[in-house]
Amino acid sequence: MAIRLRKATLADVPAIEALIARSARGLSRDDYRPAQVESALRGAFGVDTQLLADGTYFLALEDPTGESAVEGRQDATAAGVLLGCGGWSFRATLFGGDARVGRDASELDPATQPAKIRAFFVDPAAARRGIASLLLAHCESEARARGFARAELMATLPGVKFYSRRGYLGAAQVRYDTGFGEFIEFLPMHKQLLDRAV
Repeated sequence: MAIRLRKATLADVPAIEALIARSARGLSRDDYRPAQVESALRGAFGVDTQLLADGTYFLALEDPTGESAVEGRQDATAAGVLLGCGGWSFRATLFGGDARVGRDASELDPATQPAKIRAFFVDPAAARRGIASLLLAHCESEARARGFARAELMATLPGVKFYSRRGYLGAAQVRYDTGFGEFIEFLPMHKQLLDRAV
């Protein structure tokens, strides 16, 4: 399967939103109740258009000239089939889409603060095929190039094993109130990207 990455644009938002919903509903069943997932899709999960404006959010697309790894999909176009998305940020907001309150767009200082790894989602039909790993390596490389020595993220429970295998260390689990009579558990995680101490 040939995968290429490209920066997401505002025109991609509907496709990204659809992918996020498929991913959350399909890959979270063992860790979250359906009501938790649906409430999280209203704010804790979702598109953060600040990432798109900053050029730090990426799509993983299957090469349209190759055979589809996702059988029966009807959204293949000349641009390819959207299999995953994820990004990083040099801003203070740690997680959440545009609908989440309390976002902070202030810029981080790479000398003293960690970059944020943000909003990774993979199509359930293409899970465990290296798509998230490809996206994460790209995001970490960009963060290092910008001078960040550390990265942090807010992992969903289904994502904890993935990030742990890639060197991220977890802190104490937190509960986030989605504001819809539900809550969802996350695990804050962090990783050293450069050898220099900060």
